[in-house]
Amino acid sequence: MDVSAAWWIATIALVLGITAVDLVANRGQTHITIQHATRWVLFYVGVALAFGVAIWIGFGPSYGGQFIAGWLTEYSLSADNLFVFLVLMTRFSVPEYLQLRVLTIGILLALVLRAGLIAVGAAAISQFSWVFFIFAAFLLYTAWNLLRSKHGDPEHEAEDEAPPAVVGFIGRVIPSTPVWHGGRPFVKQNHRWIATPMLITMIAIGVTDVLFALDSIPAIFGLTKEPFLVVTANAFALMGLRQLFFVVRDLLDRLRHLDTGLSVILAFIGVKLVMEAFHENSLPFLNGGEPIHSVPVVPTWASLGFIVAVLITVTITSTLANRRDARAAAAAEIEVKDDEPTRAA
Repeated sequence: MDVSAAWWIATIALVLGITAVDLVANRGQTHITIQHATRWVLFYVGVALAFGVAIWIGFGPSYGGQFIAGWLTEYSLSADNLFVFLVLMTRFSVPEYLQLRVLTIGILLALVLRAGLIAVGAAAISQFSWVFFIFAAFLLYTAWNLLRSKHGDPEHEAEDEAPPAVVGFIGRVIPSTPVWHGGRPFVKQNHRWIATPMLITMIAIGVTDVLFALDSIPAIFGLTKEPFLVVTANAFALMGLRQLFFVVRDLLDRLRHLDTGLSVILAFIGVKLVMEAFHENSLPFLNGGEPIHSVPVVPTWASLGFIVAVLITVTITSTLANRRDARAAAAAEIEVKDDEPTRAA
């Protein structure tokens, strides 16, 4: 994929322009309703799909499909990060009128940090084909952990619910006060400047997003090895993440099977990475260091179709399970009311 400087400049200008429009349009927002957030989420989804079409036209259907598959995977996996954002918002008691600003700066920081992580990953892959095996093992391990969490491993659940250790580390490294001072990141006390919870929360969101992205970065490299597509898929996924937070904050509990779906997607990509690793093989103890072309390769359209099918399936099964539980709860309530006259008699 030969990406010219013009494409990079136009893409960066597009990302910055859309972010600027978002910031101006939402300036002064102190209460984000789910309807308002949903409209912005749909806007960002539309922009990402339009960019995918532009890639499709400019570079061919294969690369267009790789971008859409990568963006959809990153966006889906980022939903898990929102649990962490909720923990951080609660831990630092972020006022509602500051939540959008905190998320904006925190996610912009995460985008910069992810770009560095992607650069390292791309350089490693270009030099060492065996990195695919490491990425695949990590994805399969992450998928297993998600399933453990879903099936109620008490120790694992306790780890998930605990605030990230990085938060305590940031608090120790940066002198700070627990008292909020509006939207000010610093405040002067005793003749020295110290950080407020505003700054600590923004840094914590950016850093923890990258830590929790250690599964999504290998995942997207399993779908495309093109740095341009990896960077842009992450950028478009993160841009829509702020508004998704306010939607998911109220609705995420209803997608009870999302973790299972994500574990299936990660396992699928992990297996796909292993298959591609055989095609790029240079390990001397495997086939004499020669690529193993007899192993099949999963085409882009199959990866995209599988990811979409899994996400649709978990949405449907979660909806049906919620309806079933609602009917059971209603039936139990009716039964209790019917028993009350009997007990009174």
